[in-house]
Amino acid sequence: MSAPSRRPEIRRRRTRSEKITKLQKSLLRAKTDADRTRATDKLHKMELRSPGVSLIKSE
Repeated sequence: MSAPSRRPEIRRRRTRSEKITKLQKSLLRAKTDADRTRATDKLHKMELRSPGVSLIKSE
């Protein structure tokens, strides 16, 4: 694969990992159940696109 064809893939992966990190941090900061549920739902939706990888850390 040449660099121009890899660029979009690398950008997609970087953006996705940044979004996952942001959601995981917001889940840790969440004070209300509504905030926790919202962050968990978003993480779960992203988790479905990467089978076998758990994005929500169990306690």
